[in-house]
Amino acid sequence: MSGTPELSIVVTIIDGGDCLRDFLRAVTSFDDAPDHEVILPYDASRPEVPEMAAEFPTVTFLDIGHIDPIHPITTEAGLHELYDRRRARGLAASKGRIVAILEDRGHPRADWARQIVRLHAETGCHVVGGGIECREPASLLNFAFYLTDFGRYGLPFDSGPAEWVSDVNVSYSRQALEEMRHLWKERYHEPVLHDYLMKKGEKLWLSNEMIIFHGRPPCTLGYLIPERFHWGRLFGHIRTMTMGNAERWKLILMSPLIPPLLWLRHGLTQRKKGRGIRYLQALPYTMILTTSWILGEVWGYVTKKP
Repeated sequence: MSGTPELSIVVTIIDGGDCLRDFLRAVTSFDDAPDHEVILPYDASRPEVPEMAAEFPTVTFLDIGHIDPIHPITTEAGLHELYDRRRARGLAASKGRIVAILEDRGHPRADWARQIVRLHAETGCHVVGGGIECREPASLLNFAFYLTDFGRYGLPFDSGPAEWVSDVNVSYSRQALEEMRHLWKERYHEPVLHDYLMKKGEKLWLSNEMIIFHGRPPCTLGYLIPERFHWGRLFGHIRTMTMGNAERWKLILMSPLIPPLLWLRHGLTQRKKGRGIRYLQALPYTMILTTSWILGEVWGYVTKKP
């Protein structure tokens, strides 16, 4: 490929191994795709990745060497730093007029790449995010994990301006990405970038036509509870970068009300989407996972540390 591609796709490794291989099969099999590049940043902690290069010759395997995170990579904070830094290096290497971010847990629909280019042209928005469906088959526990993170993005919903789009299915115009380079140069934090743009009056566009299918390997409740706490803590820490002390303390003091409000909101949302019965079946898991997340998020607000 020569010149400037229409689209760059930066891939975030979360699970790696066979999960990554299945993802790459999906991302290299688009229907009627625009001119695009796929960039896969990997570091020394993923030694299995370069072995896949021969199998996927159209993918750019970007070796970023050894990363020494602040926290050990055996912790959620250390892992998240690896994800952030891989994304940042992939964004820096991208050449496309539009730059999208996916992770290996989210398989794009065959028309995904084509839809992104069309949506940027039609909406004129600098940030376009898409829907996130639960990849089946999924256990009730995995479904509970999906809906606590991505339930709002499940089909059906109406396309339009949104307060949130997810970093597992998001795209940026080159103009916006270059303007925000100082914010993502070292580590990519989606809430920081999106807050910056919205304060400028830019819109985040959420589309029901730009779809991925998200799934994770089977896991246990004992694994997910601490994961939810630590990811919530990281989210709370990142949000403190974009808010004042008054808003931070408001969220801390309101925190006891948040879990039951989330259970109700999740239930109403899934009922509208035709998954009300499945939500009720997964409700015990949902209650545990949302409570764990909120405890972590509040701890992130309190400490302002990852």
